[in-house]
Amino acid sequence: MARIRKKTETKAAAAGSKIHLKYVRSAIATPIKQKLVVKGLGFTRLYQVIEREDSPSIRGMVAKVPHLVAIVD
Repeated sequence: MARIRKKTETKAAAAGSKIHLKYVRSAIATPIKQKLVVKGLGFTRLYQVIEREDSPSIRGMVAKVPHLVAIVD
């Protein structure tokens, strides 16, 4: 009989914590996929700081464009 794994939430997501992101470099000369990631995060202006839920999906989006977006502590 196969074991069924329960989905476990990360500690950060379980606590409902937020992550602050800063748009630090323009996406003008970047591939279209990277421009869509920046837009999907919700950035509209350069040097804008936004607050998003700390989830694996948001962390994955930030990991795709680390040269454009910085995590602010």
